[in-house]
Amino acid sequence: MMLCKLSLKNIKKSIKDYAIYFFTLILGISIFYVFNALDSQTVMMDVSSSTQDLIDLMMTVLSSVSVFVSFILGFLIIYASKFLMKRRNKEFGIYLTLGMSKRKISLILFFETLFIGIISLLVGLGLGVLLSQAMSLVVANMFEANLTKFAFVFSSSACIKTIIYFSIMYFLVMIFNTVSVSKCKLIDLLNGAKKSEKIKLKNPYLCIIIFIISCIVLGKAYHMVTVEFLTLQEVTDVLKPIIMGVVSTFFIFWSLSGLILRIVQSLKKYYYKGLNSFTLRQFSSKINTTVFGVTIICLMLFVTICLLSACLTMKNSMNANIKKYVPADAIFTQNMNMDKYYDDYRRYGYNDSQIKNSHYTAKEMFELFNFDITSYFKDYIEVNTYATENLTLNHTLGSKLDSIRTQFPFLAYDSKEPIMKISDYNKVAKFYGIAEYSLSDSEYMVIANFKSMASVRDIALKNGEAINLFGHTLKPKYDSCKEGFLEMSSNPINSGIILVPDNVVDEDYLIYNHLIGNYKITNNDAIMEIENNINNLTKNPKASEYLLPSGSTKLAIKEATVGLSAMVTFIGLYLGVIFLISSAAILGLKELSESSDNKERFKMLRKIGTDEKMINKALFRQIAIFFMLPLTLALIHSIFGIMFAVKILEVFGTDELLPSIIATAIFIVIIYGGYFLITYYCSKSIIKERY
Repeated sequence: MMLCKLSLKNIKKSIKDYAIYFFTLILGISIFYVFNALDSQTVMMDVSSSTQDLIDLMMTVLSSVSVFVSFILGFLIIYASKFLMKRRNKEFGIYLTLGMSKRKISLILFFETLFIGIISLLVGLGLGVLLSQAMSLVVANMFEANLTKFAFVFSSSACIKTIIYFSIMYFLVMIFNTVSVSKCKLIDLLNGAKKSEKIKLKNPYLCIIIFIISCIVLGKAYHMVTVEFLTLQEVTDVLKPIIMGVVSTFFIFWSLSGLILRIVQSLKKYYYKGLNSFTLRQFSSKINTTVFGVTIICLMLFVTICLLSACLTMKNSMNANIKKYVPADAIFTQNMNMDKYYDDYRRYGYNDSQIKNSHYTAKEMFELFNFDITSYFKDYIEVNTYATENLTLNHTLGSKLDSIRTQFPFLAYDSKEPIMKISDYNKVAKFYGIAEYSLSDSEYMVIANFKSMASVRDIALKNGEAINLFGHTLKPKYDSCKEGFLEMSSNPINSGIILVPDNVVDEDYLIYNHLIGNYKITNNDAIMEIENNINNLTKNPKASEYLLPSGSTKLAIKEATVGLSAMVTFIGLYLGVIFLISSAAILGLKELSESSDNKERFKMLRKIGTDEKMINKALFRQIAIFFMLPLTLALIHSIFGIMFAVKILEVFGTDELLPSIIATAIFIVIIYGGYFLITYYCSKSIIKERY
């Protein structure tokens, strides 16, 4: 009982030391609960079965991510306990001097950990429950669900999972504390605060050489993930620049740790100004244990910035793309003249009957199945696309083929180019509400919206490469691809369609017929019933003899896009927040430990006449250096990391990149900056002289 009271008294007495620890635990617990309670929020929503399937998939993925997050938080809690143990070395030394056994000290720590755990769990779960109610509105908005009844929801499963995971973490902390106490020596406990790590002035020339080599290696890694992106095909190819970046980051910090003090010492006016010399010596006194930790924190911040920017960009771009690239309610595509390429289609798994009966348009094929699809459309159009073996990507690139093949060796150069009559495309453009074009009898043009492929085609177009099609020689009207598309998608996937004058096309080379329309009705449930009926046509006995049209509908695209963007967003936010909290908390705890160790040094400054303003300024600078050092290099890494992410995310579109970067920056300023301020004010309280 006495030990319990002592534990509670210690917690109350050291509340300022535990501030960041408490704050981090509560934040971690609440975030853990919120993301694991997402499925409970959907109970109040009226969502379709397909949307519910996407939510279930998202929760399965988030559950797996939670396991990874629990390891990160577990490491953070143990790391925090290590610094809090160090903070109380002298206290434990006094206990031992007074005759208290190590077993009783371990019991004190056991009760303290237990009380802190209980308090943190209660407060964290309470905050999590409140935040999850706000999160339900975010989920509803993201899935565009109708909130039929907004009610307070408590997720018992998320609560139980949170309690179990964090109980395991606290149990590990108890074991860690017990082992630490059993190994401690009285003299080390009493004099630990007086010990200062010996400043080892590294050879400046060696530091300069290592710094230059590290920068070169880092520059090569940047080049590999940006300029040489298309050559990174194997897993080992991708791992190579990552390993180079990690190793070079460590050695950059290692070399800077030996150069910063030397450089500033040479600038005597600055070094001896105010308390700069004291601040830099304080910074250098722990440098040997800082390099590895700062490297880890830098890399975690880098991952956080890239992860949040990429996930938000993907979400925002995909949502914007629905409005831009899904302008109609449905498009159905029918394979035509499959018997012209009999062997090819046999390899794709189509049977002889389907190949031979491939002379019906999409509208005619639906009618053959006694389903008049056009009766459901208030308006619709029919257009065709063509292809021939005499016009492949090889042919359209012309004289630039060899140089392009060298630069981009993995493109499908033998693939047949899709061809459309200019009149057919203009029908599509008018229906979609996008730009229409015109061509003379001797001209052709290319429409595309997939930027990487468009840039490849632009090389040939700028060179004026002519094409030969069905006995006609055509020259490009424009020196670059123009924006346009036929197939609807939440992503800009059109890698190129060749538009030619109507009189050039040979109808024998028709390969696809497209039916595009807008429904008469707007009710999603009614539309879903129509589309389910279309899908059920595959059960018709005729389906084995005739190939039904494939279709893309706005409703299906929207649901798939919303589900994917929501999953990516929640996973990105989940990991991003945890990484950011972990990075800032580790720095904050380390600085609080430093401030505790340096109380006597600050006391000495007061004795020689230094005023509080100068002391606080020195403390602020010292903490700012530790917080800004990893963040600065992480920001540099992120520039190239985001450039790499842009290439990967190009298929989803990157028009929303800037707003996502701004949102990420605000997010980092709030959380990382918040930890910085908490650390500064707590440190100022620790070193403050008591009267």
